[in-house]
Amino acid sequence: MLVSHMDNNLDHLFTALSDPTRRAVIAQLGAGEAPVKDLAQPHEMALPSFLKHLAQLERAGLVTSRKVGRTRICTLHPEALQTAQSWLDQQRAAWKGKLGRLEAYLEKDTR
Repeated sequence: MLVSHMDNNLDHLFTALSDPTRRAVIAQLGAGEAPVKDLAQPHEMALPSFLKHLAQLERAGLVTSRKVGRTRICTLHPEALQTAQSWLDQQRAAWKGKLGRLEAYLEKDTR
């Protein structure tokens, strides 16, 4: 079975969103760009562990970072969530149709 690029992106997105620390970082960056040091401060973990969380967010395309002098600044890219939203919308539509047909069948069968 071939894994498509979209499936790979979805895997990275849902992996990134599956962790409360990473979701908190997304919320922090919702207020604007921030240095890694400031993002890491509220989380009770060593910086190398926190950097692994940032790497997951970058792999998913949700966050980018750039170096300004000796400081690494992170930026949120919420448009990356559109891939997940599109997939969820497709799944919702498919299941809504299937459940609607099942409901019609069951109503017909009970008459």
